[in-house]
Amino acid sequence: MRITILGSGTSIPLTYMASPSILLEAEGAILLLDMGPGTIRQLARTGVNNTSIDHILLSHFHPDHTADLVHFLFVTRNPTILDKRKPFVISGSNGLKNLIKNLQQAYPKWLDMPEDKMTVEELEPLKKNIKQYNKYTVSTCQVNHTDSSIAYRIEDKKGKSIVYTGDTAWCEDLIPFTEDADLLITECSLPENLNIEGHLSPAQAGQLAASAGVKKLILVHFYPEVLSTDIAGECRKHYKGDMILGRDLLSIDI
Repeated sequence: MRITILGSGTSIPLTYMASPSILLEAEGAILLLDMGPGTIRQLARTGVNNTSIDHILLSHFHPDHTADLVHFLFVTRNPTILDKRKPFVISGSNGLKNLIKNLQQAYPKWLDMPEDKMTVEELEPLKKNIKQYNKYTVSTCQVNHTDSSIAYRIEDKKGKSIVYTGDTAWCEDLIPFTEDADLLITECSLPENLNIEGHLSPAQAGQLAASAGVKKLILVHFYPEVLSTDIAGECRKHYKGDMILGRDLLSIDI
């Protein structure tokens, strides 16, 4: 599997950090984890065409994680693209169908998709969903951010695993869910002294990675306040493994 950080930032505009999105290439399948504003443009910078996306997985419905759904559906609706477009899936928590329906009503006909092109898949956050696709398996775990927030664990046929938490505060259920993952991608929004409900500090992110015994950790979702602190040093108080501070367009193979 290969991951590329399309957006390592938040809703706060920064010249060098786009809003949250992760590109995952697994066994030839192309997945997007979240679609913050600017995702489609960031995707183009990697050389991956938006028409090749097989699966979009949304961690929750805040605008900084979903806003480029509008761009994605609009460009897919283009007559030169739609007829040739292979089917794709959009997955998310309960409320996803209503979100897409409301977007389509706000932009009459311009975001409409033929039923044979788009499948919208709702995943009950309170359940431990395990979905088998052709080339990979997706599992979910409810996390502590909004009522509809879920983390994803994606495993390929070789047994390699990536966990993406999306936005979350400390959540005990994430420890067994993330256990022994080859890669954990998690947020560390704010320093300990400024941390707010629904988010992790760098130290807490390190504690999660250490408790779960993950092989590699990538930190993302940096607010400006945390960027002026020793993020790595705080994380290292708990996690001694391979750690990377995420940045836009960083790519690694797992």
